[in-house]
Amino acid sequence: MRTPNAIQLLYPDSLAYPKRLLDLRDPPRPLYICGNPALFQLPAVAIVGSRDASLQGLYIASELAKGLSKAGFLVVSGLARGIDGAAHRAALLSPGGRTAAVGGTGLDRVYPHEHRALAASIGHSGLLISEFAPGMGPRPFHFPRRNRLIAALSLGVVVVEAAARSGSLITARLATDLGREVFAVPGSILSGRSEGCHSLIQNGAKLVHTLGDILSELPVLTHQTHPLAPK
Repeated sequence: MRTPNAIQLLYPDSLAYPKRLLDLRDPPRPLYICGNPALFQLPAVAIVGSRDASLQGLYIASELAKGLSKAGFLVVSGLARGIDGAAHRAALLSPGGRTAAVGGTGLDRVYPHEHRALAASIGHSGLLISEFAPGMGPRPFHFPRRNRLIAALSLGVVVVEAAARSGSLITARLATDLGREVFAVPGSILSGRSEGCHSLIQNGAKLVHTLGDILSELPVLTHQTHPLAPK
């Protein structure tokens, strides 16, 4: 991944600081980033979900990430195994696509370790983001804090496969508290992988059947109108 010299510090009064984070009661001071801060100008949608995802879930996350990238959105996720990784990879492989990964460690550390190459690719053409100082390793309480940044940065959060007790549900709750849209992909009632998604839908989340279900709820800024969107 990129060296510590490539890490930039942004403060709330910086021009490049993502203003959506100011909706939080405790916005990061400072925010550490690697990559192009101009990408914060793109409208963003988060895709999150199970680390232990099914092949179907990985496929759905990838297809949604591709579609959102094509529509001009920055795809945000948490660099975790499963759904997060699938969304990041699909966005990176989309023509001109961009993705932002919010980590639960310092930017000179990568968790999980097997995502080091993925993190390096994101740092090169997208954005790596953290509120934790370089050298800081993973701690259990870091990840709920990471989730609030994912929610705040995004216009909406899409949950693909989440069990009844899932960190993705924390992200969805935080998104609701911040006035963001929440979307959930339904799954089989025979699989515990989607119990959290079904609960979200029962409580008012938008059911996602197609990409259009997401785009219809968001102010779409397409490649035809936004200078940073994919060509």
